[in-house]
Amino acid sequence: MSLRKVPEDLTPITTTLDLSYNLLSQLQHSDFRSLSKLKVLILCHNRIQELDIKTFEFNMELRYLDVSNNRLKRVAWFSLAGLRHLDLSFNDFDTVPICMETGNVSHLETLGLSGAKIQKSDFQKIAHLHLNTVFLGLRTLSHYEEGSLPILNTTKLHIVLPVNTNFWVLLHDGIKTSKILELTNIDLQKSQFTSYGSQQNPILENAKTSILLLNKVDLSWDDLFLIFQLVWHTSVEYFQIQHVTFGGKVYLDHNSFDYSNTVMRTIKLEHVHFRIFNIPQESIYLLFTKMDVENLTISDAQMPHMLFPMYPTRFQYLNFANNILTDDVFKKSIQLPHLKTLILKDNKLETLSLVSYFASNTSLRHLDLSENLLQHENDENCLWPETLVTMNLSFNKFADSVFRCLPRNIQILDLNSNKIQTVPKEITHLTSLRELNLAFNFLTDLPGCSHFRRLLVLNVEMNLILSSSLDFFQSCQEVKTLNAGRNPFRCTCELRDFIQLGKYSEGMMVGWSDSYICEYPSNLKGTQLKDVHLPEISCNTGLLIVTIVVIMLVLGVAVAFCCLHFDLPWYLRMLCQWTQTWLRVRKTTQEQLKRSVQFHVFISYSEHDSAWVKYELIPSLEKEDGSVLICLHEGNSDPGQSMTEDTINCIEKSYKSIFVLSPSFVQTEWCHYEPYFAHRNLFHESLDYIILILLEPIPLYCIPTRYPKLKALMEKKAYLEWPQDRRKCGLFWANLRAALHVNLLDTTGTCELQTFAELNEVFRGSAVSLIRTDCL
Repeated sequence: MSLRKVPEDLTPITTTLDLSYNLLSQLQHSDFRSLSKLKVLILCHNRIQELDIKTFEFNMELRYLDVSNNRLKRVAWFSLAGLRHLDLSFNDFDTVPICMETGNVSHLETLGLSGAKIQKSDFQKIAHLHLNTVFLGLRTLSHYEEGSLPILNTTKLHIVLPVNTNFWVLLHDGIKTSKILELTNIDLQKSQFTSYGSQQNPILENAKTSILLLNKVDLSWDDLFLIFQLVWHTSVEYFQIQHVTFGGKVYLDHNSFDYSNTVMRTIKLEHVHFRIFNIPQESIYLLFTKMDVENLTISDAQMPHMLFPMYPTRFQYLNFANNILTDDVFKKSIQLPHLKTLILKDNKLETLSLVSYFASNTSLRHLDLSENLLQHENDENCLWPETLVTMNLSFNKFADSVFRCLPRNIQILDLNSNKIQTVPKEITHLTSLRELNLAFNFLTDLPGCSHFRRLLVLNVEMNLILSSSLDFFQSCQEVKTLNAGRNPFRCTCELRDFIQLGKYSEGMMVGWSDSYICEYPSNLKGTQLKDVHLPEISCNTGLLIVTIVVIMLVLGVAVAFCCLHFDLPWYLRMLCQWTQTWLRVRKTTQEQLKRSVQFHVFISYSEHDSAWVKYELIPSLEKEDGSVLICLHEGNSDPGQSMTEDTINCIEKSYKSIFVLSPSFVQTEWCHYEPYFAHRNLFHESLDYIILILLEPIPLYCIPTRYPKLKALMEKKAYLEWPQDRRKCGLFWANLRAALHVNLLDTTGTCELQTFAELNEVFRGSAVSLIRTDCL
């Protein structure tokens, strides 16, 4: 913020204050007086020239103070008992800013220093402090008193060297100082100091360093040779060189390297650049492989090849990642019987079978071949060691055939970002496989686990999976973690089981439900799978058939029960008759309605059925409408006419004619109507005028053959059947009223019908039901 002074409006409860990268030039005693809770104060990259530690006397909780990268020339010390981190590096001190009071900061763990001159007397004042880290950030170093660094009592020493510094002296003393030694900004191309480096087989006494780190190094191959030779016979076990640039010609004989008497176990050479390329490659390669350490890393070095000695070596870990190695590296016999981990990531390898034959002579457990150009042809044989359990084959060009070139005991297999379309069925059973990564391939279906019976983790993210296969659910019962997100799912019945798995698997599906979205059909595109409802009955054909059969059986049983218990056929027949009657009435023409009649209905019955007519039929007709005019044969007979003529006369004078059928009626009354029906052909012309009521069942064989018209009517069931169950009478009367539903039109004469009370008197006084009519 380009601040030139410490802000005055800081809250008193501030615990961490960062004022770095400003323009502060001095600090006042009042700047931090009110910040009693301050624990961390960062003042680096400012313009501060003087520092009085007493400025922080009121900040008793201060633990971390960074004043590096300023312009400090003087420090006035004050005992801050709680201070643990103090950084004064990269300043303009003439000598290291240490005094007697510095030794009183007893809890100090990390100390950053700088100074143009380094002397033993300076470090002796803090020799009693047990420091975790000492950081020497030097802008210049005009004088270094040899033996100064070993006075320090620290676990880690990190020195950032200025230009033109005697690196060899600092390396020599640094190895005697701390367990971890890190040197940064090493430029031996400009260094004029080679006194220690030119010595052959130097012996370092009292060496303490076990981890040596060199960063940002610019040197020749000869210098590198001398550095390795210097530390080879020391206590260094782990040696790492990062961001190294090689230049200059090779003059030394690298075959003269003394490999004896070392405790070195790990060598790492990373991020290597070249200014010249005319170097003896074979000598350089063999320099490292003959070191015969347990762990060797040469990565990001643009290395085109690697050579190994002809004898067995004790390498257990080899990392040649980010180089340009080709298949040629495996064409010569290599003896690495103890090798357990091999990393060849990001190279130019092309043939998987060659790697397998190389690995067969090792004890390999972990193999990383990712980011190469690897392929496998079906006719190529592979031979892997039985010990191999982890393989990373991602980012290659493998197709389905890669499954025919896999180690039998593999447990973790990464094949993501290849060209795999399906898992072949004719492959070796990988019975030990626990984790399989097939993400970013071209699978169109969830693979089954018939060849991976113990699979626990499956990743098929970002493929072309539309649906899940039945084989997956049958064979992948042991899978505990499944990542199938970001696939173009087709949300149909084929995906129903998969959706159910996601909903109820309780964390089994990685990324559920945000990464699981329908792509097809179009009406569900963009819908999360958890929101798709696919009923089981619509997806399970067997269940659908069973459901339909069960429903049909239930309906059949229900219909049968109704037929047996409620006489449902009778109800249906009566309802059908009512419907037909209602339709016929609606179709009756005005000409038919204007027919000259005197009665609404004529009732014909036998003497045997007179009681039913008296107590059931006539009261029911009168109940609906008291104005219904009823004509009875007995009250309208003419002494001068025959019985048949009287019958025809009554039919002609009535709009409807009701015949109450029973065995008695057939034997005694029907003989009067059969000639009339035969003469008029009533069954084709006037069927709507006739209403037949079947009072008692009449078997067809009981109807005499001389009554063909009656038999025809009975065969057609053109009658209303009087129910024996009284509960059914309501529907019977409804049908009858529907058949009689018509108003008598105005005529030249009307008939006066006796009241129902008078009819009762008539029926009491005669054996045959009579009705008196007087025509007006």
